[in-house]
Amino acid sequence: QLQLRESGGGLVQAGDSLSLSCTAPGRTFQLYNVAWFRQALGKERDFVAHISSGGRWTNYVDSVQGRFIISRDNAENTVHLQMNSLKPEDTAVYYCAASFNSRDVYSDDKYDYWGQGTQVTVSS
Repeated sequence: QLQLRESGGGLVQAGDSLSLSCTAPGRTFQLYNVAWFRQALGKERDFVAHISSGGRWTNYVDSVQGRFIISRDNAENTVHLQMNSLKPEDTAVYYCAASFNSRDVYSDDKYDYWGQGTQVTVSS
């Protein structure tokens, strides 16, 4: 059982930056592919970014490409999501998720473990 925990959410203004972290205890976290999803109020949960277990491969949804950066430090059991040039439409609860699956990384049903989420609010 992998227990994921997100941190770093908050209230910022449009154009600001924010960094989210996803951590999990134990040495197995580095074996998992990890993704960030987000869910805005009243909307479905959407894919944001993904990083492979070794950190070599990353994927982003078009709307955050060039603004967000996903990275990981396996020595620290942490995956980061650096969010720059934030927009009001980035407002959502952000979740990290983990899976051994390396196919169809964009689908939330491919992920086995989820954190509780952290709120990101971007004011205009």
